[in-house]
Amino acid sequence: MGESMRRPASLRRRMVLWLLAFAAVVSILVFAIGIHVHEHAEHAAWRSLLGSELTAIEEHSARDPGYRWQDSDTLRLYRLDAADGVPDVLQGLHNGLHDNIQVDGRLSAVMVRPSEKMGRLALVLDIEDFHEMESFAERSALLGGIVLIVVTGLAAWLGVSRLVRPLAVLADDIGRLYPGAQAQRIKVARGGSSELYVIADALNDYLERNAQFVERERVFITTASHELRTPLAVISGATELALDHPDLPPRARQQMQRVLRTSQGVEELIQLLLVLAREPERLSALSEQVELDSVVRQVVDDHAHLLGDKQLVIEYGAVSRCTILAPPGVVQAAVGNLLRNAIENSDSGVVRVLLSADAVATIEDPGHGMTPEEISMIHARLARGSDHGQPEGIGLELIARLCEHLGWRLSFASRLPQGTRATLDLGSSLMRAAVMPMR
Repeated sequence: MGESMRRPASLRRRMVLWLLAFAAVVSILVFAIGIHVHEHAEHAAWRSLLGSELTAIEEHSARDPGYRWQDSDTLRLYRLDAADGVPDVLQGLHNGLHDNIQVDGRLSAVMVRPSEKMGRLALVLDIEDFHEMESFAERSALLGGIVLIVVTGLAAWLGVSRLVRPLAVLADDIGRLYPGAQAQRIKVARGGSSELYVIADALNDYLERNAQFVERERVFITTASHELRTPLAVISGATELALDHPDLPPRARQQMQRVLRTSQGVEELIQLLLVLAREPERLSALSEQVELDSVVRQVVDDHAHLLGDKQLVIEYGAVSRCTILAPPGVVQAAVGNLLRNAIENSDSGVVRVLLSADAVATIEDPGHGMTPEEISMIHARLARGSDHGQPEGIGLELIARLCEHLGWRLSFASRLPQGTRATLDLGSSLMRAAVMPMR
């Protein structure tokens, strides 16, 4: 398997996070808009208050030449044209309203306006206490936003949990489905939506059709097992009876022994194929100690008759002794299939068979060879589990499936100047303690 992927977050968590994000964005927008509106309203209030007060001062001065303004705790009037008593911070202010100005260490709002009789006037309003109240209100609003987000998160978690629970139960039920199990059904939990019932009905229909298919396959496998084993048993019994005859000629005895050995191998292969069709994981349970070099030589002897009238011979290269732990029938079928393909695709020359001490069997044929593109197509076909164009033997598809379950590797490569090299690596089944070099 490849590198495991990180499991995505659950639907419930995603919905809660989205609701929290939505509540946070709304709270921030409301807080920002509130601050903006408050600033504008405050600015308008100071402008109206100070402007009306300056207007009143000017009207009193016009009616009463002896009128004198009396400063209060919050309002102070300065004549900016006067030489003394004017704070420096007020000297450089232009006409209009100025907010958040520090005058004598106090936060103030200042309105500067020229007057025909009194010169340039600056009316200062102490807003220090008001600013503290404003800061308290802002902190309260911020705290309220945080409380809103927390409450929204808790409500969303509880509400979404109830909403998503039927879907989570359905997902758990689907995750517990086991291929081949009987009477599997999906039920929608209480409170499920109509869409979940549609999904459950569709899955139940699929499970029912799949169960029918599995049952048909089981019946077929059982029937095929019986129908295939019966004639093989007849062949084996007749062959053994013939071998018991003392007058059987030596050449006929040799051929009858081959028939018996072949029928027994086919019967074992059928058993392996049935296991592979039912439960491939049980394939390794049929493993035995196999002298791989002996199997290779036996397979070569059994396939020698395929040479026929071809100007083709089979030669051994380096064949090392090694023992593997594997199903004997699979080993014979795999090597035999590759050797058969090599013979059938060659007309003349030498088919070379090699076996390394690491349990790597190699068959080199002098056939027409394959281009890199054709080899890539074969590898792709093996990966897809498709083997069109292989009517003889058990085929590359089945060999690839058996290799996959046993951890073997099958590959093909072109030879120069022509021909193909088939490599079957059975190293994963090698019994290290049993590897013995040839003397």
